[in-house]
Amino acid sequence: MRSFTALLREYVFPLSIILIIVGFILLLFGIFWYAMYDMVMTSDALSFIASMQEWNAFVLVAGLIIFAIGLYYLYSYLSKRSFILKEIQTSKRSEFCKRHKEVLVVVKHLPSKYHTMVREKEKELHIK
Repeated sequence: MRSFTALLREYVFPLSIILIIVGFILLLFGIFWYAMYDMVMTSDALSFIASMQEWNAFVLVAGLIIFAIGLYYLYSYLSKRSFILKEIQTSKRSEFCKRHKEVLVVVKHLPSKYHTMVREKEKELHIK
C-alpha cells in the first residue's frame, strides 16, 4: 500500500492548481468584503459574502496562505521537472554522472514516471 505522501506526490500538479484556484476565490471574497463593502451589503448576487460578516478577515488571510502554498508547489514541481527532463536529454555518460546524485535527490520529489525515466537513462548509460 502506498503512503499518503506518495499519493500526493503523484498528483502534485493538479493539486497545486486546485489550491491556487481555491486560494484565489477566497482571496477575492476577502477583497470584495473590504474593498467594496457597500456594494456587497446591497447586492443580492454577493449575499454569500455579506453573510460571512467578520469571518471575511479570516477568509482573506486563509485565501492568501492557500494561494501562496499552491504557487510554491506549482513552481517547485515545474522547476524540478524541467531539471530532470534537461538532465535526461543528455547522451554523455560523464555529464549524467556528474549530476547523478542531484538527479536522484530531485527525482524523489516527483511522480513515479520520472523515477522510471531516470532508471531507463541509468540502464542506457550503464550507471549503477
